[in-house]
Amino acid sequence: MCWVSVPTCRTSAPRMPDPVARPAVSPGGADVCATCHEHATCKQAEGMKMCVCKYGFVGNGRTYCMDKNECQFGATLVCGNHTSCHNTLGGFYCICLEGYRATNNNKTFIPNDGTFCTEIDCGLPPEVPDGLIVGNYTSRLGSQVRYACKEGFFSDLEDTVSSCTALGTWESPKLHCQEIKCGRPPEVRHAVLVGNHSSSPGSVAHYVCQEGFESPGGKITSICTEKGTWRKSALTCTEIITEIRAVSVFNNTCVRWQVSPGSILSKTVYVIYIKGQRLYSMESVHEETVNVTTESRTPEVCLDLHQGTNYTMSISTAPPARSVPAFIGFQTAEDDLLEDGGMFNISVFSEACLKLSRHPRKLGSEQMYQFQVLGQRWYLNNFYHATSFNFTTREQTPLVCLDLYPATDYTVNVSLLGSSEQQSVQITMATAPAVKQIIGNISVFNETCLRWRSTKTADTEEMYLFYIQGQRWYQKEFTQEMTFNMTARSQAPEMCLDLRPGTNYSIRIQAWSSQLPVVLPLTTHIAEPPPPEVDFVTVHGGPLPRLKLRKAKEKNGPISSYQVLVLPLTLQSTFLCDSEGAASFFSNTSDAEGYVAAELLAKDVPDDSMEMSIGDRLYYGKYYNAPLKKGNDYCIILRITSEWNKVRRCSCAVWAQVKDSSFMPQQMVAVGLGSMAVVIVLAFLSFSAV
Repeated sequence: MCWVSVPTCRTSAPRMPDPVARPAVSPGGADVCATCHEHATCKQAEGMKMCVCKYGFVGNGRTYCMDKNECQFGATLVCGNHTSCHNTLGGFYCICLEGYRATNNNKTFIPNDGTFCTEIDCGLPPEVPDGLIVGNYTSRLGSQVRYACKEGFFSDLEDTVSSCTALGTWESPKLHCQEIKCGRPPEVRHAVLVGNHSSSPGSVAHYVCQEGFESPGGKITSICTEKGTWRKSALTCTEIITEIRAVSVFNNTCVRWQVSPGSILSKTVYVIYIKGQRLYSMESVHEETVNVTTESRTPEVCLDLHQGTNYTMSISTAPPARSVPAFIGFQTAEDDLLEDGGMFNISVFSEACLKLSRHPRKLGSEQMYQFQVLGQRWYLNNFYHATSFNFTTREQTPLVCLDLYPATDYTVNVSLLGSSEQQSVQITMATAPAVKQIIGNISVFNETCLRWRSTKTADTEEMYLFYIQGQRWYQKEFTQEMTFNMTARSQAPEMCLDLRPGTNYSIRIQAWSSQLPVVLPLTTHIAEPPPPEVDFVTVHGGPLPRLKLRKAKEKNGPISSYQVLVLPLTLQSTFLCDSEGAASFFSNTSDAEGYVAAELLAKDVPDDSMEMSIGDRLYYGKYYNAPLKKGNDYCIILRITSEWNKVRRCSCAVWAQVKDSSFMPQQMVAVGLGSMAVVIVLAFLSFSAV
């Protein structure tokens, strides 16, 4: 009798018994073995020969040996679960059903060799560099895993799949992720790029129109898209054509006009061309061109014009700006101040010179004038300049130039002497600074303090005007502006500024006695980031709940990363927040010195909050979040790190304490008191770190 072993189900499939299994003896003493069936063999036992059907056949061995159908008992009994049985001449074989494979990795098998019928499991799917798996998946036969590129990367294929094959392996995904780089921003006609920009997705390039052009629709920007291309702005720079209108004359020699409201004005240079003809004589024509620079929409200017003269005037903008010229004609008055039936007028030119214009009918007569000059500097209390003199002339338009101090406001009173009535004219004048620059050798000390050299004479008081503007590249909404002045007599003045940490500043200093300001860039170092906001947890013998991580505000510098450190509880009081000794879990032979369980980049932390579990066996960055050892006491610390300009600052907070002791109801009060104590310790550690 023959048996077939089925290892999985621990069952056996018996062969059909041979109905004529007896010794094969031939009459007449013939050789028995010669009479065996072709599917039989001759065997000898106890001195007798007999014919026995071969394995897989049944019969008497001589006259017939027929095939035995092993599969007649069913595939489950013969081959095992999840199989199909196939009979062959003298034998059989088994095949795994779809979704299963033989343990011998062959297509067919015979169960008596120890092979069985197991479910196909492809295991973990392959990784794609800079890619990630989208959605859920299983590892059974026919399952599919969908891939997509991480944020900041792209592929020619939007997404791709990998299938679990009958071989128990995953197909190789064809997704190739490349970092998105938009390259150089596109050019905008009549505009230039300003500021710093990157070529990563979401970056914004800013443009400013060239001089003489404007963008009426607003700011021009281009945005780097997730497809690695720049999305151009629909706005363009159009040429500024200024409309000059409503030109009028006031105070006899002054002119004002208006600019069309649609123009976007910066400092605009206007060219005023004047041409005049005397009323009482054939005197040569007064012809002059004057430039006026202003940002006002209603500019005005007082001109040095002759009295009693017919004038024509044109006003236009200087290149590169364009405008349609405006024209006006007018006549200057003859009488401002009477002198015995005559008249004279005073005008200022070349800053410190006065021109007296007398009536043509008084030409040749001699007249004496008295000049009284008083000068002060509003920003200096101890400065005072006073002088007086007489001036006699026969000229019709005499010229008097005064010896004045620079950067001073003057009042000049001119009186006509020798007339029946005392007559006078008072005018005001302001002189410009005499030197371009008196500030030199400016330097920075103690990070926020300035020191410079003044070329002024020692013990001479000077006023300095400060304009400070601060910005942060990592905090677009941040801006700081300050304007103030200081007065100093020293030739080496110093000033310490109230500046914020982690900020780029532009500092503009101008002395009132000089024409030009000094502009100095200054960058302050970052300070410690704000202490982490944590909900402190104490656990006694139970599982550690998920901890909530809140994103910190970038008040003192850009936040670089968040680290979770696991320390023995005994090291909590000696832990230094800025220490760099803690390593990864696998770099230590034990956790006696603590280790870093997770590191998250600031850009990967959501703006609201996120949760994480200590000991979830996942990798966070390059660090493994290992399970905590049972029976030990631990301290969980959250560390925030800022790095900028090769400076590193940290702040820490105790996040949780884990103690291996039974948690009973009567311990509730002790835990509450312990939480209060830890809050006090946390405040102390934060103060110590600062």
